[in-house]
Amino acid sequence: MNSENLKDTVRERYGNAALQVATGAKPGCCGGGSRECSAPDPITSNLYTASETAMLPAEAVLASLGCGNPTALAELREGEVVLDLGSGGGVDVLLSARRVGPTGKAYGLDMTDEMLALARENQRKSGVENVEFLKGEIEAIPLPDASVDVIISNCVINLSGDKPKVIAEAFRVLKPGGRFAVSDVVCRGEIPPAVRRSMELWVGCVAGALTEQEFRSLLSETGFEKIDIEATRVYEFEDARAFLTGAGLDTEVLAREVGGRVMGAFVRAVKPAPEPARSCCGPDCCA
Repeated sequence: MNSENLKDTVRERYGNAALQVATGAKPGCCGGGSRECSAPDPITSNLYTASETAMLPAEAVLASLGCGNPTALAELREGEVVLDLGSGGGVDVLLSARRVGPTGKAYGLDMTDEMLALARENQRKSGVENVEFLKGEIEAIPLPDASVDVIISNCVINLSGDKPKVIAEAFRVLKPGGRFAVSDVVCRGEIPPAVRRSMELWVGCVAGALTEQEFRSLLSETGFEKIDIEATRVYEFEDARAFLTGAGLDTEVLAREVGGRVMGAFVRAVKPAPEPARSCCGPDCCA
């Protein structure tokens, strides 16, 4: 699948999703599905608590197209700098900014003008000041080396056609000891080729998902340590049938093959910090 064509399709779909939100409508499933989402979307629904959504503009909640709640699981600390890859309408950035407090900062990175405009308007409505939304691509993060304490993302890395570059860029901008803490769709076992080839399902957060082993290997090869993948929601047959609908495939047959093999997961890893220099005062010490 051509990476640039994929990127253009993702940009168009998520731009349209932002415009839908501006009219007060809930966008298509995970931002990509063409089907109507009158029923709860198995990937994007019920991710945030009532206390979290109560402090956010309604448009930020409507524009939430993720598969998890990385801000709740990332254990953010006062004063930290957080970067959200593919920040969309800004829901996770605004929640992160409150968690790190006025001495910290939350960046949101998105390539879609309409989503950036929506996110900045949501920031204005929320009154949160320690936030900055940046235009750019997650394969080329516009921040300096070692400038971020924590990287979060919510169902976005699976959309990239160059995942090794995304992980390499995340590693670059993290400080030594920095944490990678993302929610994403991850596969357990093989996914039928017809699903993998579907642009509709790629933009819908399923076809481009890495397997658990692929994600672990990619993080390890980049240099990350303490890698952990925790399932937060496994999509069974009925869920699979819901997100396969509208992709032009044999939904009933493929749902049986896909059900239980796709999950929302929280992926954690740490960029190693150099060991502190050891002092030595014994007779065998070397200068």
